[in-house]
Amino acid sequence: MAPTKGESKSLLTNKEIEHQRTCCSRKMVILSVSVIAIALSAITLSFVSVSSYPLHASCRVDWTFGKPCDEVKTSLVNQMQTWNMDTQNLCGTGQKCLYQYLTSSPTKITGTHTTPVKRYVDDVSFTFAAGPDNSCKVQGFSTSQTWYAILDYGTNYCNIKNLVEGAKLGINDSKYSENTSDSVCTQYSSANCEVY
Repeated sequence: MAPTKGESKSLLTNKEIEHQRTCCSRKMVILSVSVIAIALSAITLSFVSVSSYPLHASCRVDWTFGKPCDEVKTSLVNQMQTWNMDTQNLCGTGQKCLYQYLTSSPTKITGTHTTPVKRYVDDVSFTFAAGPDNSCKVQGFSTSQTWYAILDYGTNYCNIKNLVEGAKLGINDSKYSENTSDSVCTQYSSANCEVY
Protein backbone atom coordinates (compact mmCIF):
# COMPACT_ATOMS: atom_id res chain seq x y z
CA MET A 1 0.00 0.00 0.00
CA ALA A 2 1.44 3.38 -0.98
CA PRO A 3 2.03 5.91 1.78
CA THR A 4 -0.25 8.86 1.90
CA LYS A 5 1.09 12.37 1.58
CA GLY A 6 1.22 12.90 5.35
CA GLU A 7 3.15 9.67 5.98
CA SER A 8 5.74 10.53 3.31
CA LYS A 9 6.33 13.88 4.92
CA SER A 10 6.75 12.21 8.30
CA LEU A 11 9.41 9.81 6.94
CA LEU A 12 11.32 12.70 5.42
CA THR A 13 11.24 14.55 8.73
CA ASN A 14 12.61 11.51 10.54
CA LYS A 15 15.53 11.34 8.10
CA GLU A 16 16.24 15.01 8.62
CA ILE A 17 16.14 14.56 12.38
CA GLU A 18 18.57 11.63 12.18
CA HIS A 19 20.90 13.73 9.98
CA GLN A 20 20.77 16.61 12.46
CA ARG A 21 21.55 14.23 15.34
CA THR A 22 24.56 12.88 13.48
CA CYS A 23 25.80 16.41 12.72
CA CYS A 24 25.22 17.52 16.33
CA SER A 25 27.05 14.48 17.67
CA ARG A 26 30.04 15.23 15.46
CA LYS A 27 30.02 18.87 16.50
CA MET A 28 29.86 17.88 20.17
CA VAL A 29 32.79 15.50 19.74
CA ILE A 30 34.82 18.20 17.98
CA LEU A 31 33.88 20.74 20.66
CA SER A 32 34.75 18.32 23.47
CA VAL A 33 38.11 17.47 21.91
CA SER A 34 38.84 21.19 21.48
CA VAL A 35 38.00 21.96 25.11
CA ILE A 36 40.17 19.07 26.32
CA ALA A 37 43.05 20.23 24.11
CA ILE A 38 42.80 23.78 25.46
CA ALA A 39 42.67 22.51 29.05
CA LEU A 40 45.69 20.27 28.49
CA SER A 41 47.59 23.18 26.95
CA ALA A 42 46.82 25.37 29.96
CA ILE A 43 47.87 22.62 32.37
CA THR A 44 51.09 22.04 30.41
CA LEU A 45 51.93 25.76 30.41
CA SER A 46 51.24 25.95 34.15
CA PHE A 47 53.41 22.90 34.79
CA VAL A 48 56.25 24.29 32.67
CA SER A 49 56.18 27.62 34.52
CA VAL A 50 56.02 25.93 37.94
CA SER A 51 58.45 23.11 37.15
CA SER A 52 61.43 25.46 37.21
CA TYR A 53 60.86 25.81 40.98
CA PRO A 54 61.04 23.29 43.84
CA LEU A 55 57.97 21.02 44.09
CA HIS A 56 56.99 22.66 47.41
CA ALA A 57 57.28 26.36 48.27
CA SER A 58 60.74 26.64 49.80
CA CYS A 59 64.13 28.28 49.41
CA ARG A 60 67.75 27.32 49.93
CA VAL A 61 70.46 30.01 49.91
CA ASP A 62 74.21 29.54 50.40
CA TRP A 63 76.06 32.48 51.93
CA THR A 64 79.68 33.18 52.78
CA PHE A 65 80.55 35.74 55.45
CA GLY A 66 84.00 37.00 56.36
CA LYS A 67 83.48 36.55 60.10
CA PRO A 68 83.43 33.60 62.51
CA CYS A 69 80.34 31.39 62.56
CA ASP A 70 79.67 32.13 66.25
CA GLU A 71 79.34 35.81 65.42
CA VAL A 72 77.07 35.13 62.42
CA LYS A 73 74.91 32.75 64.46
CA THR A 74 74.55 35.24 67.34
CA SER A 75 73.60 38.02 64.92
CA LEU A 76 70.89 35.90 63.29
CA VAL A 77 69.44 34.74 66.63
CA ASN A 78 69.39 38.35 67.88
CA GLN A 79 67.62 39.47 64.70
CA MET A 80 64.98 36.75 65.06
CA GLN A 81 64.38 37.83 68.64
CA THR A 82 64.23 41.52 67.69
CA TRP A 83 61.62 40.77 65.02
CA ASN A 84 59.68 38.29 67.14
CA MET A 85 56.43 40.24 67.39
CA ASP A 86 54.58 43.10 65.78
CA THR A 87 54.33 45.05 69.02
CA GLN A 88 55.73 48.25 67.52
CA ASN A 89 54.22 47.82 64.07
CA LEU A 90 57.54 46.40 62.85
CA CYS A 91 55.81 44.78 59.88
CA GLY A 92 54.87 48.07 58.28
CA THR A 93 54.17 47.21 54.65
CA GLY A 94 56.56 44.26 54.71
CA GLN A 95 57.06 41.12 56.76
CA LYS A 96 60.05 41.94 58.97
CA CYS A 97 58.27 40.71 62.07
CA LEU A 98 56.64 37.64 63.63
CA TYR A 99 59.80 35.51 63.74
CA GLN A 100 60.15 32.93 66.48
CA TYR A 101 63.55 31.59 67.48
CA LEU A 102 63.26 27.89 68.39
CA THR A 103 66.50 25.93 68.76
CA SER A 104 70.26 26.23 68.59
CA SER A 105 73.11 23.73 68.29
CA PRO A 106 76.78 24.32 67.51
CA THR A 107 76.05 24.06 63.77
CA LYS A 108 72.39 25.04 63.34
CA ILE A 109 69.61 27.39 64.44
CA THR A 110 65.90 26.98 63.72
CA GLY A 111 62.83 29.14 63.94
CA THR A 112 59.60 30.09 62.23
CA HIS A 113 58.22 33.09 60.41
CA THR A 114 54.51 33.89 60.34
CA THR A 115 53.16 36.04 57.52
CA PRO A 116 51.40 39.09 59.01
CA VAL A 117 48.26 39.09 56.87
CA LYS A 118 47.33 35.47 56.12
CA ARG A 119 49.19 34.01 59.15
CA TYR A 120 50.91 31.26 57.15
CA VAL A 121 53.82 29.73 59.06
CA ASP A 122 57.16 28.90 57.44
CA ASP A 123 60.02 26.95 59.03
CA VAL A 124 63.43 28.64 58.79
CA SER A 125 66.89 27.30 59.55
CA PHE A 126 70.53 28.26 59.17
CA THR A 127 73.34 25.68 59.09
CA PHE A 128 76.91 26.83 59.77
CA ALA A 129 80.32 25.53 58.66
CA ALA A 130 83.64 27.24 59.30
CA GLY A 131 85.40 28.36 56.13
CA PRO A 132 88.99 29.36 55.40
CA ASP A 133 90.49 32.55 56.88
CA ASN A 134 87.98 32.81 59.73
CA SER A 135 85.03 32.95 57.31
CA CYS A 136 81.69 31.20 57.72
CA LYS A 137 79.65 29.22 55.18
CA VAL A 138 75.93 29.38 55.93
CA GLN A 139 73.08 27.54 54.29
CA GLY A 140 69.75 29.21 54.92
CA PHE A 141 66.54 27.28 54.34
CA SER A 142 62.88 28.24 54.55
CA THR A 143 59.88 26.07 53.72
CA SER A 144 56.15 26.55 54.00
CA GLN A 145 54.32 24.51 56.64
CA THR A 146 51.25 24.62 54.39
CA TRP A 147 51.41 21.22 52.67
CA TYR A 148 49.79 22.35 49.40
CA ALA A 149 51.92 25.48 48.89
CA ILE A 150 53.64 25.53 45.50
CA LEU A 151 54.23 29.21 44.70
CA ASP A 152 55.02 31.82 47.35
CA TYR A 153 55.91 35.11 45.59
CA GLY A 154 59.45 34.72 46.94
CA THR A 155 58.28 34.71 50.58
CA ASN A 156 60.57 31.85 51.62
CA TYR A 157 63.57 33.64 50.11
CA CYS A 158 62.65 36.85 51.93
CA ASN A 159 62.12 34.96 55.23
CA ILE A 160 65.86 34.26 55.40
CA LYS A 161 67.25 37.14 53.32
CA ASN A 162 65.50 39.72 55.51
CA LEU A 163 67.20 38.27 58.61
CA VAL A 164 70.64 38.44 56.97
CA GLU A 165 70.05 42.04 55.91
CA GLY A 166 68.45 43.00 59.23
CA ALA A 167 71.51 41.64 61.06
CA LYS A 168 73.71 43.69 58.68
CA LEU A 169 75.82 40.63 57.95
CA GLY A 170 76.84 41.53 54.39
CA ILE A 171 77.77 45.17 55.05
CA ASN A 172 81.46 46.02 54.54
CA ASP A 173 82.29 42.33 54.10
CA SER A 174 84.62 41.67 51.18
CA LYS A 175 84.05 37.90 51.51
CA TYR A 176 80.27 38.18 51.43
CA SER A 177 78.54 36.16 48.72
CA GLU A 178 75.06 34.78 48.11
CA ASN A 179 74.20 31.86 45.87
CA THR A 180 70.72 30.59 44.97
CA SER A 181 68.48 30.15 41.94
CA ASP A 182 64.85 29.52 40.99
CA SER A 183 65.54 25.77 40.85
CA VAL A 184 66.15 25.67 44.63
CA CYS A 185 64.32 28.83 45.69
CA THR A 186 60.68 29.33 44.73
CA GLN A 187 60.17 32.51 42.69
CA TYR A 188 63.58 33.86 43.74
CA SER A 189 64.05 35.85 40.53
CA SER A 190 60.83 37.81 41.09
CA ALA A 191 61.04 38.19 44.91
CA ASN A 192 60.43 41.63 46.40
CA CYS A 193 61.61 41.57 50.02
CA GLU A 194 60.24 45.02 50.75
CA VAL A 195 56.82 43.40 50.52
CA TYR A 196 57.43 39.76 51.49
